Amino acid sequence: MSRFRPGRVLGISVGTLVILMIGVYGPATLLGPLPSATVTVTAPNSAVPASTPVLPAAGSSGLLAVTAVDDTATDDTATNDTATGGDPVEPAPATLGVDTIAIGGGSDPVPMASAAKIITALVVLDAKPLAAGEPGPAYSLVTADYQDYLDYTAQDARTVIVFPGESWTEREMLQAMILGSSNNHADTLARWAFGSVDAYLIAANAWLAANGMPNTTVVDANGLLDGSAGTGTDLARVAGLAATNPVVADIIAQPASALVGQRGVRNTTEYLPEEGITGISRSYTDSGGVCFLFTGTVVAGEKAFTFAGAFLGEPDYDTLTADLTALMASARAGVTELPVLAEGDGYATLTTAWGDSADAVVATPKTRFGWQAAAGTDPVVTLDDVTTGRAGAKIGRVTVDAFGESVSSTLELDSSLTDPGPGWRLLHPVPVVSALVASW
Repeated sequence: MSRFRPGRVLGISVGTLVILMIGVYGPATLLGPLPSATVTVTAPNSAVPASTPVLPAAGSSGLLAVTAVDDTATDDTATNDTATGGDPVEPAPATLGVDTIAIGGGSDPVPMASAAKIITALVVLDAKPLAAGEPGPAYSLVTADYQDYLDYTAQDARTVIVFPGESWTEREMLQAMILGSSNNHADTLARWAFGSVDAYLIAANAWLAANGMPNTTVVDANGLLDGSAGTGTDLARVAGLAATNPVVADIIAQPASALVGQRGVRNTTEYLPEEGITGISRSYTDSGGVCFLFTGTVVAGEKAFTFAGAFLGEPDYDTLTADLTALMASARAGVTELPVLAEGDGYATLTTAWGDSADAVVATPKTRFGWQAAAGTDPVVTLDDVTTGRAGAKIGRVTVDAFGESVSSTLELDSSLTDPGPGWRLLHPVPVVSALVASW
């Protein structure tokens, strides 16, 4: 009969523990994965500063960027996003920005006056497309078109004279409406394109909703009725759509001195061109005040920045002049080339469990030319799980908002995060084993 020997049991237990430590603990700590570095998101001091546009306090106003489409690659092999010389390139086509630069005045819809005619032009061109410079189909005016001319003339509203049976091309009707602000041609175009003004109104309001202008409604084709109303934000989009429409832009850039039968038409759109302003629609009504759709352009060196704008409800033309002059002064002060993502700027700090630290910094600088009218949103930082890495290793991306668009660049380590070595691993089993378990 054997005797119980506590020493032998203790020895076996210790031996088993040693074997387990050598066979399991050692490999687990020496060969297992390291815990990922902790990440602290930071903000660099070189954030893009805001430069506020000067907008009227009264009425309703809005500004929207009109930018050039850049179809070139935007990978991180280039030194920046701007042209640096070489052969001249064709100007990029214009497109409308997504985000509003700024808004002013009230947020409720106000009467838009002849800005409604620009909506008519865009809706008609959507239904009856026309190439820039081409006359388009011809239309023989009927008695209703002549009666419109007589009625609006009797109301002392703007008209361009017509006679029954005259043939007007689509382009000529658009020129009379846009340049001459002809109220009778607005109705004629609506009937020609849609069969009736009522049918046009259904199509126009659907078009407004589909094009991101939910706070704007038209109840006529020419804006004489107060029910045709909108906000500065929506009407700035209308101005931008007009400025980027090849036909409307061509008509405004090349105003006709005469139309059918050498009939004179005075250009009502031009206003303060010396300030860099291109008028799109300018009008006055007793209830709506002065309403002006336009684009403004600021040139700095070899670059130009264009924005679309709408000023609705200005009390008089002296106030309009003063407000536009102040706006363009603020634009010249605010439009510039800015380092949106500066090389070496840190957007996160990575710290390992063994005390190493490195910053995630911008690898490729990104610049933008434009108007940062409002403070940008917080940067969005996306990082891989990092344990160790050499200086310069790509570990993620940062994305910021600048001039209404998203700009991003690769983030890299500014210094190395090294392996802590076997000593640290053996002496710190908890984080090592935890990383091992997490990897299963």
